Amino acid sequence: MATSTAPQDTFAPDAAPEAGAEPLEAPKRRNPLVLVILAVVLLAGGFFGWTRYQFSQAHESTDDAAVEGDVYPVIPRAGGPVIKVYIVDNQMVKKGDTLVTIDKSDYQQRVNAMEAALVAAQAQVVAARAGVGTAQANVRTAQTTIGVSAASRARLQQDLARSVKLRKDDIIPQSDYDAVAANLKMTAAQQSTAQDQVSVARQQVISAQQQITVAQAVVKQRQSDLDNAKLQLSYTTLVAPANGIVSKKNVQPGQVVGPGQQLLGLVSSGKTWVVANYKETQLENMKVGQKAKIEVDAYPNEAFEGHVESLSAATGARFALLPPDNASGNFVKVTQRVPVKIVLDKEDAQHPLRAGMSVNAIVAVK
Repeated sequence: MATSTAPQDTFAPDAAPEAGAEPLEAPKRRNPLVLVILAVVLLAGGFFGWTRYQFSQAHESTDDAAVEGDVYPVIPRAGGPVIKVYIVDNQMVKKGDTLVTIDKSDYQQRVNAMEAALVAAQAQVVAARAGVGTAQANVRTAQTTIGVSAASRARLQQDLARSVKLRKDDIIPQSDYDAVAANLKMTAAQQSTAQDQVSVARQQVISAQQQITVAQAVVKQRQSDLDNAKLQLSYTTLVAPANGIVSKKNVQPGQVVGPGQQLLGLVSSGKTWVVANYKETQLENMKVGQKAKIEVDAYPNEAFEGHVESLSAATGARFALLPPDNASGNFVKVTQRVPVKIVLDKEDAQHPLRAGMSVNAIVAVK
């Protein structure tokens, strides 16, 4: 008798899992908050990048920039021992204040000697003028002698004419006639001598006048020497060339200094500016008058406004001690930098800028 077998189901979903088998895990669902945050970050990054791109298209910036100011070196023009130093480091001084004095004894002696030489030269001028007066008096005396001689000669000529008639009539002896003739000749000789004396006296006047000119030139030379000696004496007192702050003081009382030796530096307390060294590729749209923003490392929370005052006519490398010479054959192209002067629109007394401070300069070129 045949037996029938009941068909068995291939799948048994409700069947219990076999012993030792791991249960199946349900698939994890993504947290929508993570997707939102990621989207916000991407949007913010894109917006920031776009704004930075737009900013870079309209601005040029560089951190190769520093604050500059006038620094006056105090250098003596006369040498000698230092008598007194009136200032200390970082002291505020005004224009004309005495800073250092140098021993002036030697220079005072030179002034005294030049004053004496000037007095002697002036006396020579007086003597030369007196010589002119004497020579002119000699001219007048000689001219008077000429006049007297001329009058005597005229009278003797008349006497001689009468004597000739009287002698023809044998009224006067020959001796009287000879005496009149001799006196006439002597008077004529005296007149000629007086005329020569006038010429000599006039030459003496010219010579005396030239002596005055020479003496006056000597006076001017002595006056120049005296002025120079006084000028050298004035160099023994060093004064402040401008308002500023004493820096890098390198002088003490008793120190022997020489001309050209820098004793200290005076940093001007007036206007400061910024010199920014931009790459040559950044200068296409940069012009004088464009607005600039200055970020100073010393004041990270402050922003200073300014404008471009000027652009240098040459790159910084052209002013180097050894400027590049591309004609030597070893040319390597390097992007050059051009100094740009930026001045502040106004000074901030609460945040003073000091020469040498590092800054970041941003110029709005569009």
